[in-house]
Amino acid sequence: MSNVEFDLPQNKSSVIKVIGVGGGGSNAVNHMFSKGIKGVDFVVCNTDAQALENSQIPTKIQLGISLTEGLGAGEDPNVGKDSAIESENEIIDILKQGTKMVFITAGMGGGTGTGAAPIIAKRAKELNILTIGIVTIPFTFEGRKRREQAAIGVEKMKEHVDSLIVINNDKLIEIHGKLGFKTGFAKSDEILAVAAKGISEVITQKAQVNIDLSDARTVLKDSGTAIMGSAKASGEDRAKKAIREALDSPLLNLNSIKGAEKVLLLLISGNDEITFDEIGEINDYIQTEAGGNVDIIMGVGEDENLTEDISVTIIATGSFGSINITQEPKIIMHDLEELNDENSKKTDLNSSIRDDDSETEYDSEGNMLDLDFKYKDIEKNRLNTQSIEGANDNLNTSNKTLIKKITLLEEENINHSLINDLEEKSADNPSSISSNFNQEVVASDQIKKAQERLERLQKFNHDLKDLDEQRLNHFEKEPAYKRSGIDLDSVEKSSSENPISRFTLDEGDDELKENNSFLHDNVD
Repeated sequence: MSNVEFDLPQNKSSVIKVIGVGGGGSNAVNHMFSKGIKGVDFVVCNTDAQALENSQIPTKIQLGISLTEGLGAGEDPNVGKDSAIESENEIIDILKQGTKMVFITAGMGGGTGTGAAPIIAKRAKELNILTIGIVTIPFTFEGRKRREQAAIGVEKMKEHVDSLIVINNDKLIEIHGKLGFKTGFAKSDEILAVAAKGISEVITQKAQVNIDLSDARTVLKDSGTAIMGSAKASGEDRAKKAIREALDSPLLNLNSIKGAEKVLLLLISGNDEITFDEIGEINDYIQTEAGGNVDIIMGVGEDENLTEDISVTIIATGSFGSINITQEPKIIMHDLEELNDENSKKTDLNSSIRDDDSETEYDSEGNMLDLDFKYKDIEKNRLNTQSIEGANDNLNTSNKTLIKKITLLEEENINHSLINDLEEKSADNPSSISSNFNQEVVASDQIKKAQERLERLQKFNHDLKDLDEQRLNHFEKEPAYKRSGIDLDSVEKSSSENPISRFTLDEGDDELKENNSFLHDNVD
């Protein structure tokens, strides 16, 4: 009998590949590889030759050998981009090995990950491979430049992937509290690994109700931003606990699935299998949180290692809004003009008679912005305003009248020149010359007096601004006549020596004057 030889494929490539790009992405893939995840091929791509040598991943691609000479991208995304373009033939060869779905993991903000990951994603998408990007945003303490570069990298990744999961490293601090330097970055790598592992296991997990690549393509194809969460729970209400914790995962950068349209849901239980009621409870919770009318593709399986636990993994796509990576805390400052419009009946003395020599600008709505005004001065001005309003209401009233009169007189002086009228009418009507001249003199005197009074009020206002709170209280409590040095103790009292008064005020009882002409002994 002749020998029959069969040409069987050896080391058949998986349809799912996970590619780590740069330092952060490669660390995440190394973490996944150490966990022994089956059904997935791992690839690391880096410009740093030393980092590649330290990796245990069998498939490695050194990017930009001639460009960087194995020394890394030097935090420059353009170098990372050019390095990926130089090595794209090797990348394409690996992607063509039966790949149907690829995860591209990278840390945004650096050189290799930010620049090379979008190029690799673009080549995968051109080969009609379902392309999922999983990227991290740098910690705030890493600096503004890295976060700005990360924002640019995220936008470029969105252009070349079917779905993008964005993980904000700052959320790790919110969840775990104080983290050591090494521990924090290790957590970031772990979260990247969990995201890729979670999605791949949704597809590769052997389950009674299975989710295949077609289901994944239905949910993830050209979906834009995706959010993901995974959690385990046991005991009473384990289903509700698990789905709540999954939706509070650091993978859910937006902390909500509001607006989700399609969901991949994988439910795995141990010896204590999941019940129909628990499945219904989880589905209802997702529908409520997403706003209803969500298309849920579900897989249900078993894993004896979970014992009494239940594991929930959710991947949601839809309209979640944009993520502002470089957003900083906003300082809201109210324009003084808006405050004056709202409180037109209570004119602030400081704003009414303040000098107008400060530089001004106008915003898009035409509101004046005083550049010299500082936020810290607001409370001080409010203190002065309250004190003046409380003790000098009449002063505010007269001040408003004064300013109104000045405006009218100035307008009259501008629109009707008395001197011009005087020259035109001098030949025809000599009597009108005297009348107009007198009006001009009176108007000039009124303007001069008003300006002098305005200067006194301004000086008084500036003096008030310079007072501290203690001196201002003393200033309000002490009467004006005492501050002026007037002694009222020496004023002559109304008594019998003063013939004007008809009534006598003394230390004793009050009484009528004896020489009152209206009470004379000789009555007419």
